[in-house]
Amino acid sequence: MQQTVSAARVATLVTGFSRTPAYAGLADALTLLIGDGRVPLGARLPSERELTDALGVSRTTVTRAYAALRESGYAEARQGAGTFTRVPGGRARSHDRALLPRPGDDAAIDLNCAAATAPAGLAAAYADAAADLPAYLGGHGYFPAGLPRLQAAIAATYEARGLPTDPAQVMVTPGALSAAGIVAAAFTGRGQRVLVESPVYPNATQALRRTGARLVEAPVDPDGWDLDAVGAVLRQTRPGMAYLVPDFQNPTGHLMSDAQREEYADHLRRAGTVAVVDEAHQALALDGQAMPRPFAAHAPGTITIGSASKSFWGGLRLGWIRAPHERMADLTHARVAMDLGAPVLEQLVLARLLADGPVLPDHVTRLREQRDALAAALAEHLPEWRFRLPGGGLAVWCELPRPLATAVTAEAEQRGVIVAEGPVFAVSGGLDRFVRIPWTRPAPELEEAVRRLAAAWAAVRDRPAGAAGRRTGRVMVA
Repeated sequence: MQQTVSAARVATLVTGFSRTPAYAGLADALTLLIGDGRVPLGARLPSERELTDALGVSRTTVTRAYAALRESGYAEARQGAGTFTRVPGGRARSHDRALLPRPGDDAAIDLNCAAATAPAGLAAAYADAAADLPAYLGGHGYFPAGLPRLQAAIAATYEARGLPTDPAQVMVTPGALSAAGIVAAAFTGRGQRVLVESPVYPNATQALRRTGARLVEAPVDPDGWDLDAVGAVLRQTRPGMAYLVPDFQNPTGHLMSDAQREEYADHLRRAGTVAVVDEAHQALALDGQAMPRPFAAHAPGTITIGSASKSFWGGLRLGWIRAPHERMADLTHARVAMDLGAPVLEQLVLARLLADGPVLPDHVTRLREQRDALAAALAEHLPEWRFRLPGGGLAVWCELPRPLATAVTAEAEQRGVIVAEGPVFAVSGGLDRFVRIPWTRPAPELEEAVRRLAAAWAAVRDRPAGAAGRRTGRVMVA
């Protein structure tokens, strides 16, 4: 699947590159674009003449920039064909063998993980944060609650959303999943009931199961939450805790309205149930819409989990917990039994990023373009599949005409595309009519992935009745 990146596209992407000297600034900008996937690997770059005209710079600037790319391993010249992008170590450099352990995985389009590549500006934030690091080297480096600077920055994001927050209510963790594990360890135990949505992010339910908690299922329908049914489950089971994802729910993409949050909070109050709300996708509103108030504004006792992985980059490995003051001591005791704090440099990076907002504008623009490309490809190549286009988040939840999701994903894997079937997200089985497809790769890859999925669907759909596929059994991280 060879691609050519036009000179106009490159010029748009490198807008504002450093001119001191210009060739080095252009090379740095292109390196970041290739590294984060906005310029695809193996793509043909525009000719030196074309890029010179598009940028309005000297031919020497482009020639030297391309030479710097080749010397650093981010491009290669092919005799008579042009200059093509690459990365040092090849495509496999970004793959983890625990997640992609099988032959051919490094060449597959991986849509099993709903996490995007890093946005523009992240490398610069790391470089700037490194300059702040020496001030912390004279201390022991352990911050179980988080760097005070970052606690204050996270608290400010809640203030901006209309939820007053003391920095002392914030605990920084190594990711949202770690936060869920800390909350589970602090407030659940063997035999205690916990309400969870289904479908739901499977690693969160695993964190709850490891404490011995008994999971009580509250279905989330393809069209949203049935709050009457939720209220009935709460009345009948009276769980101590409920794990909810009201903001672009993973995997359905649903967004709970303020009225629904108020009604849900009322059901929880009546049952004496504490809400644990996962806001990992909250910042990813892709259509410029006003977001509902935080769930904790409707239910003040709520414990909220946040994450930098989806709004910035998974490699930051930072999340947080916002909780009432009276809960923080229990959270701290649970936390120090698991780890003693998140890395200082990454906390400094996130503090800098949050100063510019909960998400970078270019990141939102890129995700919106990829979402729309995925939706168009699904409508063209898989018109039998039903889906609601989410207004944000990272994935679309597709409903198949027949319960063949496991068979389709197994067949798709043979065709070089990896997606997660519905049963992965089910608390107690079922959901084999559904497939989750993230829009976290560049548009051309998404379009090719859908073409391969369509071929897999055609092959599976036409098989004799009773010919089942096998679960792929892959590890999921997001």
